[in-house]
Amino acid sequence: MRRREFITLLGGAAASPLLRTRVARAQQPGVPAIGVLNAQSADPYSHLTAALRKGLGEMGYVEGRNLTIEYGWGEGHEERLPALAADLVRRQVAVIVAGGSPGSTLAAKAATSVIPIVFTTGADPVKLGFVASLNRPGGNITGVAFLVDELAAKRLELLHELLPRVTTVAVLLDPTRPVAAAIWQDLEKGGRSIGLQLEALPASTESEINSAFATLAERKPGALFVGGSPFFNSKRDKIVALAARHAVPAIYELREFVIDGGLVSYGTSITEAYRQAGIYAGRILKGEKPADLPVVQPTKFELVLNLKTARALDLYVPDKLLALADEVIE
Repeated sequence: MRRREFITLLGGAAASPLLRTRVARAQQPGVPAIGVLNAQSADPYSHLTAALRKGLGEMGYVEGRNLTIEYGWGEGHEERLPALAADLVRRQVAVIVAGGSPGSTLAAKAATSVIPIVFTTGADPVKLGFVASLNRPGGNITGVAFLVDELAAKRLELLHELLPRVTTVAVLLDPTRPVAAAIWQDLEKGGRSIGLQLEALPASTESEINSAFATLAERKPGALFVGGSPFFNSKRDKIVALAARHAVPAIYELREFVIDGGLVSYGTSITEAYRQAGIYAGRILKGEKPADLPVVQPTKFELVLNLKTARALDLYVPDKLLALADEVIE
């Protein structure tokens, strides 16, 4: 798919119908409450919610003891977020932790300029308009940026090191992401520099994921690059299973994909990002202001390899990559 065709698809994503959200538990009198606003569903994000609670616990706040958490899950439907954000404001939560997509933070920002907001995002929060700068966020918003998009070209290079004879790579991208076109252009540029031809497979719904893999089966690229997307994260079991079914080597942004059977990942820890968000929420509950809390950026990047999957694909993993890996799954 050419760049122009792909960019044209970016504006054509259809809105999904409304789904139910979880009912939040009632606040306890005299106990502070935070709101969790997330564009995705609760079950795929359960380990991240646990990481958020861990960070809060490190600051002395335990849900059900001296803290109430009100949950607003978008269930994958961005159009629900403004109403969910408004509901959290009506509940007078002390802090809103926004994640799952940039839409959660934008909805929270539109709903309140007073209640502190702590975001988690894989994109540039300055470019998205969340904060004035990383060091001096300003206003009522700060958070954690875990640099998914900035590492896309590096992931492509690692895929090339793992599969040096591959010349064509399919790229699964979510066209609804605001940065999708820019990421595609960066990947095309990076691919040309190392002799790779890229084929875009846009997908923003479950049926489009199926269609993308059907196209992959027809074109038979040598490998698959799975772009960063909260939607893809919520469908990681499905994506990993389809990659295995079609016997295509794939690289991902998060170790969770590799734990679930994916081949390789390179990036920051999203679990750590949510723990840091919990710490920031706790610090704000103790009286600190978001404007005084710089946006947290990762200092560690992890390469995770699944040798069991490599053997199933009959792939040889170079000793160099094994030596560089932070985690190897046998």
